[in-house]
Parts: sequence; structure tokens; C-alpha cells
Amino acid sequence: MSKAPGYVLAVVVMLGAGIGTTTAIFSLVEGVLLRPLPFQDPGRLVALGDRLGENTGISVTASELVTYEKETMAFASAGGYTRMTYELSSGGRPEVIHAARMEARVFETLSVQPMLGRVFTEQEDEAHAPVVVIGYTMLLNRFHRDPSVLGSSIVLDRKTYTIVGVMPRNFEFPLETGRLGQAQLWIPMSLTAEEVSEGNAGDWRFNMVARLKDGVSLDQGGEDANRVADKIMRDFPAKLAAVKIRGAVAPLREQVADSARPLLRTLFLAVAIVLLIACVNVAILMLVRAIRRRREYAVRLALGAGAMVIVREALAEGLLLSLLGGALGLAMAAVALKTTLVLLPESMPRIDAIGMDGAVAAFALLLAVATGAVCSVAPAFAAMRTDLLENLRESGRNSAGTSHASLRSTLIVAEIAIAMVLLTVSLALVRSYQRMLAVDPGFRPDHVLVAGYQLPLEQYMTGSSEQRFDREVLDCIAGKPGIAAVGMAGALPATEAVPMADYTIEGASIASWKMKFAPFTLTDGNYFLAMGIPLREGRYFTPQDKVGVPLVLIVSESLAKHVWPGQDAVGKRMHLGNPESGLPWATVVGVVGDTKRSRDEPGRDQFYFPIEQPKSLYGNDAPDKLTNAAGGYIVLRSALPPEQMERTLRAAVAEVDPLLALKQVRPMMDALANVETPRRFNTELIGAFALGALSLAVSGIYAVVAFSVTMRRQEIAIRMALGAERGKIARMVMIGGVKLAMLGCGLGVAGSIALSNVVRSFLFGVSPMDPMLYALSASVMLLLTMAASALPAARAAATEPNAALRAM
Repeated sequence: MSKAPGYVLAVVVMLGAGIGTTTAIFSLVEGVLLRPLPFQDPGRLVALGDRLGENTGISVTASELVTYEKETMAFASAGGYTRMTYELSSGGRPEVIHAARMEARVFETLSVQPMLGRVFTEQEDEAHAPVVVIGYTMLLNRFHRDPSVLGSSIVLDRKTYTIVGVMPRNFEFPLETGRLGQAQLWIPMSLTAEEVSEGNAGDWRFNMVARLKDGVSLDQGGEDANRVADKIMRDFPAKLAAVKIRGAVAPLREQVADSARPLLRTLFLAVAIVLLIACVNVAILMLVRAIRRRREYAVRLALGAGAMVIVREALAEGLLLSLLGGALGLAMAAVALKTTLVLLPESMPRIDAIGMDGAVAAFALLLAVATGAVCSVAPAFAAMRTDLLENLRESGRNSAGTSHASLRSTLIVAEIAIAMVLLTVSLALVRSYQRMLAVDPGFRPDHVLVAGYQLPLEQYMTGSSEQRFDREVLDCIAGKPGIAAVGMAGALPATEAVPMADYTIEGASIASWKMKFAPFTLTDGNYFLAMGIPLREGRYFTPQDKVGVPLVLIVSESLAKHVWPGQDAVGKRMHLGNPESGLPWATVVGVVGDTKRSRDEPGRDQFYFPIEQPKSLYGNDAPDKLTNAAGGYIVLRSALPPEQMERTLRAAVAEVDPLLALKQVRPMMDALANVETPRRFNTELIGAFALGALSLAVSGIYAVVAFSVTMRRQEIAIRMALGAERGKIARMVMIGGVKLAMLGCGLGVAGSIALSNVVRSFLFGVSPMDPMLYALSASVMLLLTMAASALPAARAAATEPNAALRAM
């Protein structure tokens, strides 16, 4: 090996690149999908609750928490929780933080202990005690690891809480959230009388985690949950008479990883293709080296050496090279992982669990040994499968090389086919991403600045105080120079899931009524103008749409077409709940264009209320803007770049409430791009793998064609001595490479078709069977093959016949 440093470097680098990328992606798969949850006996932890209709999510209402905990028999313990955001206004600048309201039973169910202090108790939960357990991140960033943090106070939503415990570094719950949604603290659930009242019977915004009893299977737990769900359904109030639920139990880890599984599987498949191409290249290099040593093998065999001795030597050399490549790969994986973690979609769960650990290192070692064994033994056997006497003859110097031409060609064809599969997938994703960017999201995000806010309940306890805040902020911002329009809304497209509500259209009967859900949004000010949502029929809301006048609403174009097909929606009436709920009717005064959370989503049914009306007319049945407090988003449209208006926006809010913290202050273009991050991430990462695969394939093609030219040097000299022109020699070499590429492309098309169903779910507006994709991929592979063959062809054409013939 010391006599062939170039060969060693090439093999180690190729294996290192293949093993490194595979190990980096495996660390993502292992951290999100394979690594056990950081709780005691995590396999017995399940999500417990209701499934509504075709909805795959599992959730419960506030009143159901108590019912499930008391009535189920299959669970050793169970507790409820819900995700929250709070204004943290003590010890520094106010900020909005993610948190969770949890029943004390959740800590018992998860079997976790705090790092410092204690968790809150059931008695504190029931007594609405103002206590809080904070996370390690808050201890580090807010309290600078102060050991005397226990007993300290923090202010959440203008209410003082006492810190009683600190959770360990690796504690994360709820687990369904991504990087930005991780809870930093936990407070007692302390359900209010309003939350458990009949008016909130249809509010499925809580979740439950439970631990199966020893000896109880998942199916038995599901049957037990369904029994309790039947009892709950029989006790539903009249307004939920048409609602059908079924009890559901699902492994907690499955609930967490479901959304990430398709992406990670695709990435792992892509990186496995890159590793396979790297292995083919290494096998080609080792085969070439073995062919060059064939006379040495022949002499050793003639002197009595056993074939297995040579194979063991080749295996030892291959394993040493692969271990060196594995060590390089681990270093490359560590670097790649740091880069990848920053680029991962914010919705990716369990990001903190991703890292280099013993399992990842063991995987890299196993991969190195496997690739070394496969890449080294096969070429050694192939090199020895030649005639011994022929190899010993001086005149047989080139016969062994040509006898293995078919094997080298087979490897190159396989490499081209594999690279083309990945190239086709990459081109499909690129085309899909371009199609998505060309879609109108239903609003104009340019020149729009948005900011989230949440009003603390301790200070804004009444609807009038909320409305006063909204009105003062809108008036303050509207008076600033450069403002084209300003409005408020409970939720925005491209920011978060919009709340859902069931509704009834006028004329429906309870006998024929089926529960329909649609997203709703409460708006104030010139929200539609600020967002650039077009008006299709009727009018926008006006300042006259307030308390004391008939209830009005605006519907989306999709809802109007689905509910009143072929009719004018303006003037029609609908209300929340079922036909027998007795709630007031609202008249449609306008139809607006559909808005999309992401460009790759279809238009959806949606309706809007003016912010002042629903609470006064619907009471407890009114849709709220947020799940835990009054709040929403401020939308500002300006002729100036949105970044220049941030100071104006913050100053205006501070004039009304100097302590109020704003969250996610950013241009609407950034918010939309953030929602599209997963598709962009898929496209960029698969594209990077495709470029790597193409680079490896081109280097492999060049190596084989160059080696073939070397082995055919005398043949080429004879052809030229007999009158062959140099141009014909170059064409002969080029045509040989193109033939291999055409065969590889044909196999690549077949492989791409076979994998079309795997990538279909990642595409938007593009069919994985599109002939143009295959034509473009094949064209690229043919051009790259011609480029890789050009230099060896030029060398072949430059051969001097006399010198080559004298060397025979």
C-alpha cells in the first residue's frame, strides 16, 4: 500500500465520503425513529384519547380528561396536557416562551424525576397553585445555572409563579413539537370551571399520555379506550348529537415520529444509493489493482501458495482501507451533522436526541467492515479466475485485463443506472419545487410585516379590554407614515394551524346533517387589505360590523362553491354547531379568495368573523383566537421594505402596553418560506446527494475507460500501423463509453419507475412517471459519460505506434 499512495488515497476518500454521508443520515434516523424515548420503559407509553371521523389525530376535551382517567382499566396511570405560550416578563426583556399545562399525573406516567427540587403535586393542581417547573434550557439561559433558583419567582402572563423544580437536560415534553415549539416550563393543568363546562364540550385541544399496565397489550388498551369513548358519546350535549368518536390508543413514539418517517426513509434511501456507487467505484479500483498484480498472483500460485492465502491478503488490505475510510467517514459525519441540524425543518421532532453516540459509531464500524469485505474479496477472486499459464507468459500480459472487461463494464453499467435513479428523483423534486413556487398562495406576502402577540389573562380578563387594546394598536399604527393598511387576525396562513369549528347552513335538518369542520379566523381592522386577500363577491368587514348589529361573516371561495354550488353565497346564512344548537344565524356579506398555509396545499373551506361580534352573541360557543388567552397577529402592509417597519410596529405596541412581548416579528415572505422549508430541504439535500452520485459515477467511468485504453495500447498501435486514423480511434473509445451509458440509462429508467411510488408523496404538480424527467436524466448521463471518456479517447488517439509496438 505504501507503494501506491494515490490508490490508497482514492479508496479512503471514496469510502469516507460514502460512509460519512450514510452515517450522518443514519444518526437522524436513529435519533428520531429508532432511539427509545428518554423515559422509563418507553415501550408501554401510549397516546390516549378520541379519534373524530377520518381524523388520524388523538385528542380529548377538558371534561374527558377526568372520564378517561377514572373509567379506563388498562392503564397504570394517565395524565393530560396541552401546549401553551406565555409572556415571560420577569428578569429581563419580556418574551413569549413555549410551555405546557400538565396534570401532575403526567410526571408519574412518564416516570421522570427533576434534576433539582420536585414536580408539582395533584393537590397543587386541584388548588390552582401558582407553581412552575422549569427546563434545563431556562436554568441555563435565564438563571445562569444558579443553584438557588428553587423558590425564586417568575412572572407568566403578569401572574407570579414560584419555581419548585428543574427538569434534567434531556427532558422534552410534549414530544410532537419541533425545534421552535419545545416547552421550556410546565405549570399545573388546573382546569377552570369554564373549560369543563358544557359550552366547551366540543373543544378537542387537550392530549393524554398513559402507561399500559404490565401484561396489557396495545389492542386491549384500545378496546378499553373505545369502551369509555362510547360512554362519553352517549353523554354528549345536544349540540354534539351528530359527532361520532372512537377511543384510540397509539404508541407514543409512533405519534411523535409519524410525520418525520417518510422524509427520513427517503433520505436514507438516497444516501444508500450514494454509498452503493462509492462501493462500486472502490470495487473497480480494487479490480484494476488486482488485475495489475495478476502475474504476481500467478507466480505465487505456481510456487504453491493457496488461493485463500491471496484472498485473505486482499481481504486484510480491503478491511484496513475501509477502516481508514470509516474513521474519515465518522469525522465527516460529525461535521455534516452539525450543518444538517441547522438546516432541518423546524417541525422535525426530537432534534435534541440527534447526535453521534455509540449506536451511530457501531453502525459506521459495521458499514466500514461490510464495504471493505465486499469491495476487496470479489475483485481478488475475479483476478485469480484466469489461466495460470497464460498469466505466466509474457505475451499474456494483457489477456487477463481484457478477460475482465465484461466485469468492469457490468460495474460501470450498474453505477450509471444507480446514479440515474437518484438524478431522476432529484430533477423531479426540483421541478416540483419550481411548480410550488409558481402557485399563488391566495394572498400577497410582499411588503407585509407580521408580529404575534398574546394578552395576559391577569390584565385582559374581559372582552372589552381585549377590544380596547386591539383598537388602540390599530389606530396608533394606522397613523404612522408609510402604512398602507393594518389589521389583526387570530391566525395567519403560513404561520400555524388555523383553529377549526363546525357549522350548519340554513335549511339543514338534524336528520341529514353531517358534522363539517372548517378553519375560522377572527379579524379586525383592514386585515384583508393588509394581507392582500382578494374580494370575489360582496364586501369586506366595516367598522359598523360590531356588537349590537346582526352577526355577519365572510367565507372563502371554496366554502361558497361547496356549500352553495351554482348560487350566490352573499346573503346566505349559517351558524356554528348543529341545526338544533339554537345559536344565532350569521349572514354572509362577502366571499374572498382561498388562502393556503403552504403553496402545495389545495384551497380549503374557511370563514371569517369580525372580532367584536362572536363573543357577544355566541357566548361560550364563540370561537376564540388562541387556545389559552386572547391574542393573535398584527399585519402591517407598507410601501417600505417590511424590515424597516419593525421599529415602527414595536413602538406603536409599546405605546399601548409597554410590557407586552411580541413574537415572530418577521416579513410575511419569511413566514411563507419557513412553511415551505421541508420541501426545500428535501430538494436541496437530495440534489446534493445526486451531485455526489454523479461525481462518483463520472470518476468511475473515467477510471474504467482510461484503464481499458491502457490495456488495449498494443491493439490500438496495431490498428494505427495498419492505417486506422486517429479520429476513428478516438471515436471507438467514445462509442464504447456511450454504449455502456445507454445500457445503464435503460436500467436506470426501470429503477426509477420501480421507485416512483416511494417519491410520489414528495412531489407537487409533477408525475414521477413524466417522460421528460427520464429523457433529461438520460441526456445528462450521456453527456457526462462522453465528457469522462473524452480524455482517455484523446490519449488513445495520441498513441505512437512505433513506441507501443516496440514495447510488445
